[in-house]
Amino acid sequence: MEKFFHLKENGTTVSREIVAGLTTFFAMSYIIVVNPGILAQAGMEWGAVFLATIIAAIIGTLVMGLVANVPYAQAPSMGLNAFFVYTVCFTFQFTWQQALSMVFLCGLVNILITATSLRKSIIQAIPPALQNAIGSGIGIFIAYVGLLNVGIINFDSGVPALATLNQPQFWVFLIGLVLIIALLVLKVKGAVLISIVVTALIGIPFGVTTPQDTVSFTEACQALPSTFLVIFRPEGLPSLFSDLTKLPLALIAIFSFVISDTFDTIGTFIGTGRRTGIFTAEDQQKALSGSGLSSKLDRALFADATATSIGSLFGTSNTTTFVESAAGIGVGGRTGLTSVVVALCFALSAFLAGFVSAIPFAATAPALIAVGVMMLSSFREIQWTEFDEAVPAFFAGIFMALCYNISYGIAAAFLFYCIIKILKKRARDIHPLLWVCTGLFLLNFVLLAVL
Repeated sequence: MEKFFHLKENGTTVSREIVAGLTTFFAMSYIIVVNPGILAQAGMEWGAVFLATIIAAIIGTLVMGLVANVPYAQAPSMGLNAFFVYTVCFTFQFTWQQALSMVFLCGLVNILITATSLRKSIIQAIPPALQNAIGSGIGIFIAYVGLLNVGIINFDSGVPALATLNQPQFWVFLIGLVLIIALLVLKVKGAVLISIVVTALIGIPFGVTTPQDTVSFTEACQALPSTFLVIFRPEGLPSLFSDLTKLPLALIAIFSFVISDTFDTIGTFIGTGRRTGIFTAEDQQKALSGSGLSSKLDRALFADATATSIGSLFGTSNTTTFVESAAGIGVGGRTGLTSVVVALCFALSAFLAGFVSAIPFAATAPALIAVGVMMLSSFREIQWTEFDEAVPAFFAGIFMALCYNISYGIAAAFLFYCIIKILKKRARDIHPLLWVCTGLFLLNFVLLAVL
């Protein structure tokens, strides 16, 4: 195990990697029941999507761990599954089979731009100040995810407000938050995982820790044929381009999938890999100058690129690198062994869905908030007194959380970075790829706005 994962070289141990894997899994396990609930609204069978979600997570995460040897987990993306249902199916009026076909094509495009080194070149083109801002922004984003998941921030009055603390999940959440802060301050090993488990147990007498409605493994297997390889049936890819009047909409949807998928992953890798040393400057330089899968970054990008197409074959929306991987990285996960542990947990969840679904947001939200706080340290690298540096950093670091979208924060940061450089007559300092990415973001926003 030491020879395969290079644990000592990465400053970690087997026990630390196991704890990191369990932490990441519990932080993202909600996707097992949430994703089928969203995609079922488009007419897909709940049990089929349930199993497809687990299979996509297992395969994508194993590739990330065994091929790239990095501690990231993959699963169907929250946000892109909503875009799949509410925009592509409900607004654009495509069938879910056609939408799955778009996801498959998105995956192929991602594989292409990864194979041509375009993705890693984009990472290299992002200035250090923006990379630091993205890293801290991921911290704010993941903490905000925790707050929204538990519902302690609500929008009932039309503006964000603290919820009335009159519900059991809020009490359990606050207990868990105090607990995890205390454990981290006292430097207790495994603090994040301990807090998740203990808070979940505390939630039992409060009626918060309860299993959600799900299906048995046998029922899920019986339902899977309804989505498995459906993209190759007449109602899938063959029908996607049969109506030429809808061709522009199809291309716009695929383009939007690609943009979001690509930059969500880039943001996650930059945000978590830079500060922790998972992707060192030397590794990034090796990735830029080498060929094939010559670096961890190459292999990680390849794993992410292939996961979307694989997931669509089984019947789920875009599979991407989960930002909740930061939870495991925050407690010391540094190698692919963390990912392997996550994949094994997903495999077990197919048979223990009731147990896994019982872990409440009230138990995982404090962990996400604590990890988010840890990630804010990159903000210290930014010259906040220099307005031309502070503005793009603000949008990269804070706007993504306010919009609940990593890609939107990066898009706004790129745009203002370019504007400021133009105003200072230093447009030549902007990397050509940054110009292209900014233009693509603007095009995506315009197309979605007019349709």
